[in-house]
Amino acid sequence: MLSETIYRLRRRAGLSQEQLAETIGVSRQAISKWESGTSTPELDKLLTLSECFHVTLDELTGGTPCEADTGSVRRTKTDGFRQTTQKVGIGLCVLGAVLLLAVGAVMLAVPDAADRLNESSAVTLNGSGLLLVLCVLFMAAGLVLILRKK
Repeated sequence: MLSETIYRLRRRAGLSQEQLAETIGVSRQAISKWESGTSTPELDKLLTLSECFHVTLDELTGGTPCEADTGSVRRTKTDGFRQTTQKVGIGLCVLGAVLLLAVGAVMLAVPDAADRLNESSAVTLNGSGLLLVLCVLFMAAGLVLILRKK
């Protein structure tokens, strides 16, 4: 059962035997033996495995149902924050693109609207330019949030 659990958790994490071995400081052959059931990890390696996969020792050794059995990997609080940040970034990019398209469509459909907007602006950069800059800023902020280091 431990061998199957290690195998499932490793596969769910998207790690090769070699990558997992490097992470916990053993050889790839040790991982292979653990997964085939021909040997079992020592206690310190079990602890390292449980930390690596974010499961308890009970879950790892089969004392309680393992997260891998439900098809999900336990998420940390930072994973949720990163996902939320990425969703906000995508939303800002979409908002900027939609606004940019809307401004362009209005300017094509009603050419007088751009002139009126430009005349009403007290800023050196004319009104339509401000709208375009705002749209590009939304898109840039969204890209920054999406492309942040994970």
